[in-house]
Amino acid sequence: MKSSQIEFIRPNQLNGEGISSWFTLRNQETINSDHKIAGLNLGLNTDELPEVVAQNRKLLMRELGIESQQLAYAKQVHKTHIKNIHVGGEYPDTDGMVTNKDNLVLAIQVADCAAILLGDSKNRVIGAAHAGWRGAAGNICKKVVDKMKDLGADTTQIKAFISPCISLKNFEVGPEVAQQFPSLYVDYSSYEKPHVDLSSFLKDQLINEGVPEKGIEVHTQCTIDNEDLYSYRRQKKKSGRMMALIKLIQES
Repeated sequence: MKSSQIEFIRPNQLNGEGISSWFTLRNQETINSDHKIAGLNLGLNTDELPEVVAQNRKLLMRELGIESQQLAYAKQVHKTHIKNIHVGGEYPDTDGMVTNKDNLVLAIQVADCAAILLGDSKNRVIGAAHAGWRGAAGNICKKVVDKMKDLGADTTQIKAFISPCISLKNFEVGPEVAQQFPSLYVDYSSYEKPHVDLSSFLKDQLINEGVPEKGIEVHTQCTIDNEDLYSYRRQKKKSGRMMALIKLIQES
């Protein structure tokens, strides 16, 4: 979907009924096309001047009509720490967040890992998580769903979005990583080294936690193959970060 300046993906089941959500694309042709990292790079942990990233974040907030104090950023560490968020700001040592507060925006950054957005519009609880192989193998889906349930969410009412991420075809791993996953999600035979199907594993984790399969949207674009997306594996230090965002809309 295109706004006036920024191209987004809008999750199909997490927009409307009291919830809004977005996933930013790279936007490399229209934003900062002549910079060290072209596009809407939203990651302060990248090889770009902090003031450029700050300006990109301001542009994003202006596009979404949100104030800086509404935005809660996870300072991700590839673990499974989930925090209940009450106010905006940056949260260190955090890979997942939940809230039942209106107009508070949860934000996750990715560049090959998956961002997971979750919402129960009936009970008014949302969540967001960052899942690379460590988070996935560490059951981050279960942990974020459990935190949502603590706030009153009903798993049968949760809708979920799994963002573009690295695909099985491109997710080559060593045997020490492959053994962290059930063999159903590892291709040991088609390639020289094992390859992991991250998004399928995450989807099935959510289903195992009681999230209805029909309520889970898996975006199938691969970050490696699609140049409209940032990819650390493909771009190395020239990779920026995309952002997945979700908020509860205040009831009138």
